[in-house]
Amino acid sequence: MRFCLLDRICSLEPGVELTAVKNVSLAEEYLADHFPEFPVLPGVFMLEAATQSAAWLVRMSEDYAHSMIVLQEAKSVKFTDFVTPGNTLRMRVEQLKREGAITSFKFEGKVGERTCVSGRLSVECFNLAEEDPSLAELDKRMIAQQRGFQAILTREMNQK
Repeated sequence: MRFCLLDRICSLEPGVELTAVKNVSLAEEYLADHFPEFPVLPGVFMLEAATQSAAWLVRMSEDYAHSMIVLQEAKSVKFTDFVTPGNTLRMRVEQLKREGAITSFKFEGKVGERTCVSGRLSVECFNLAEEDPSLAELDKRMIAQQRGFQAILTREMNQK
């Protein structure tokens, strides 16, 4: 994961569903270009928020069995409303099935009661050491870093 797009994980039911939020702030640099007169969260970032939510559901459900969880397929994606600065996108992912290294989900992103994005996606899970055993130590370091991110993302959820 090159960057964490999510601000908080709100709820988790392992192997079933996860809800996370992305707060959109006018201070985010990409909004200056997308679009200067009408800044909105790019659709690709909405899809990335769904992908990262799905990845966290897999990681936390499987106790970090894989260092890499990447988007394998996105389909039936519908963008139905804008997400503007000052709003919070609440992303809910529901796990549909797991077949080998591929896990499928349906997702929905909302601002309040307004659905802004929905669709289905699949992620692929693997460890770098599967292709090159010399990368086993890197897998361990990446998983340790992900556990640290989880502690931050779930801090409020764990305080309840």
